[in-house]
Amino acid sequence: MAQVQYIGTGRRKSSVARVRLVPGTGKITINGRDIEEYIPFAALRMVVNQPLVATETTGSYDVLVNVSGGGYTGQAGAIRHGIARALLTVDPEYRPTLKRAGLLTRDPRMKERKKYGLKGARRAPQFSKR
Repeated sequence: MAQVQYIGTGRRKSSVARVRLVPGTGKITINGRDIEEYIPFAALRMVVNQPLVATETTGSYDVLVNVSGGGYTGQAGAIRHGIARALLTVDPEYRPTLKRAGLLTRDPRMKERKKYGLKGARRAPQFSKR
Protein backbone atom coordinates (compact mmCIF):
# COMPACT_ATOMS: atom_id res chain seq x y z
CA MET A 1 0.00 0.00 0.00
CA ALA A 2 1.24 3.50 -0.84
CA GLN A 3 2.37 5.68 2.06
CA VAL A 4 0.60 9.01 2.62
CA GLN A 5 2.75 12.01 1.69
CA TYR A 6 2.10 15.72 1.30
CA ILE A 7 4.01 17.77 -1.27
CA GLY A 8 4.91 21.47 -1.39
CA THR A 9 7.26 23.58 -3.52
CA GLY A 10 9.09 26.54 -2.01
CA ARG A 11 11.14 29.24 -3.71
CA ARG A 12 13.46 32.02 -2.52
CA LYS A 13 15.89 34.04 -4.66
CA SER A 14 17.32 31.41 -7.05
CA SER A 15 16.65 28.41 -4.77
CA VAL A 16 13.89 25.88 -5.37
CA ALA A 17 12.91 23.31 -2.74
CA ARG A 18 10.67 20.30 -3.36
CA VAL A 19 9.33 19.20 0.04
CA ARG A 20 7.58 15.97 1.03
CA LEU A 21 5.95 15.50 4.44
CA VAL A 22 5.58 11.87 5.52
CA PRO A 23 4.03 10.84 8.86
CA GLY A 24 6.97 10.02 11.15
CA THR A 25 9.13 11.18 14.03
CA GLY A 26 10.21 14.69 12.93
CA LYS A 27 13.47 13.85 11.10
CA ILE A 28 14.47 16.44 8.47
CA THR A 29 16.52 15.17 5.51
CA ILE A 30 17.87 17.61 2.91
CA ASN A 31 19.37 16.21 -0.32
CA GLY A 32 19.90 12.83 1.41
CA ARG A 33 21.77 14.38 4.36
CA ASP A 34 20.64 15.22 7.89
CA ILE A 35 19.72 18.90 8.54
CA GLU A 36 22.61 19.39 11.04
CA GLU A 37 25.06 18.14 8.42
CA TYR A 38 23.58 20.13 5.51
CA ILE A 39 22.90 23.50 7.21
CA PRO A 40 25.78 24.39 9.56
CA PHE A 41 24.08 27.44 11.14
CA ALA A 42 21.61 27.06 14.03
CA ALA A 43 19.75 30.25 13.08
CA LEU A 44 18.99 28.87 9.60
CA ARG A 45 17.88 25.54 11.09
CA MET A 46 15.40 27.54 13.19
CA VAL A 47 14.15 29.26 10.00
CA VAL A 48 13.51 25.82 8.44
CA ASN A 49 11.55 24.69 11.53
CA GLN A 50 9.33 27.82 11.77
CA PRO A 51 6.25 26.39 9.96
CA LEU A 52 6.33 23.20 12.06
CA VAL A 53 6.64 25.20 15.29
CA ALA A 54 3.85 27.62 14.28
CA THR A 55 1.41 24.76 13.56
CA GLU A 56 2.62 22.64 16.53
CA THR A 57 3.41 19.62 14.29
CA THR A 58 7.11 19.42 15.17
CA GLY A 59 7.39 15.68 15.92
CA SER A 60 4.63 14.31 13.72
CA TYR A 61 6.12 14.46 10.19
CA ASP A 62 9.40 13.45 8.58
CA VAL A 63 10.48 16.14 6.12
CA LEU A 64 12.22 15.01 2.93
CA VAL A 65 13.65 17.89 0.89
CA ASN A 66 15.30 18.14 -2.51
CA VAL A 67 16.74 21.65 -2.87
CA SER A 68 18.88 23.27 -5.55
CA GLY A 69 20.27 26.70 -6.44
CA GLY A 70 21.41 29.61 -4.32
CA GLY A 71 23.25 29.54 -1.01
CA TYR A 72 22.45 28.51 2.56
CA THR A 73 20.10 31.41 3.34
CA GLY A 74 18.12 31.18 0.11
CA GLN A 75 17.81 27.42 0.42
CA ALA A 76 16.65 27.69 4.05
CA GLY A 77 13.99 30.23 3.01
CA ALA A 78 12.87 28.00 0.12
CA ILE A 79 12.59 24.97 2.43
CA ARG A 80 10.56 27.01 4.92
CA HIS A 81 8.18 28.12 2.15
CA GLY A 82 7.86 24.53 0.87
CA ILE A 83 7.10 23.10 4.32
CA ALA A 84 4.43 25.77 4.89
CA ARG A 85 2.78 24.93 1.56
CA ALA A 86 2.92 21.20 2.27
CA LEU A 87 1.30 21.76 5.68
CA LEU A 88 -1.62 23.44 3.90
CA THR A 89 -2.28 20.21 1.99
CA VAL A 90 -2.18 18.34 5.33
CA ASP A 91 -4.86 20.55 6.89
CA PRO A 92 -6.31 23.75 5.35
CA GLU A 93 -7.12 24.92 8.92
CA TYR A 94 -3.43 25.87 9.27
CA ARG A 95 -3.82 28.71 6.73
CA PRO A 96 -4.64 31.56 9.20
CA THR A 97 -1.75 30.56 11.51
CA LEU A 98 0.78 30.31 8.68
CA LYS A 99 -0.51 33.47 7.00
CA ARG A 100 -0.24 35.48 10.26
CA ALA A 101 3.36 34.30 10.68
CA GLY A 102 4.11 35.37 7.07
CA LEU A 103 5.22 31.89 6.01
CA LEU A 104 2.99 31.55 2.92
CA THR A 105 4.21 34.71 1.17
CA ARG A 106 6.86 34.06 -1.48
CA ASP A 107 9.68 36.56 -0.94
CA PRO A 108 9.87 38.37 -4.33
CA ARG A 109 13.29 39.94 -3.83
CA MET A 110 15.75 38.80 -6.49
CA LYS A 111 19.27 39.78 -7.51
CA GLU A 112 19.17 42.82 -9.77
CA ARG A 113 20.66 42.36 -13.24
CA LYS A 114 23.87 44.03 -14.35
CA LYS A 115 23.27 46.95 -16.72
CA TYR A 116 25.47 47.87 -19.69
CA GLY A 117 27.83 50.80 -19.12
CA LEU A 118 28.03 49.95 -15.42
CA LYS A 119 30.32 47.64 -13.46
CA GLY A 120 27.45 45.99 -11.56
CA ALA A 121 23.71 46.44 -11.13
CA ARG A 122 24.17 50.05 -9.99
CA ARG A 123 27.93 50.55 -9.53
CA ALA A 124 29.18 53.09 -12.06
CA PRO A 125 32.77 53.40 -13.30
CA GLN A 126 34.92 55.74 -11.21
CA PHE A 127 34.40 59.38 -12.16
CA SER A 128 37.34 61.65 -12.85
CA LYS A 129 37.04 65.32 -13.81
CA ARG A 130 40.36 65.28 -15.75
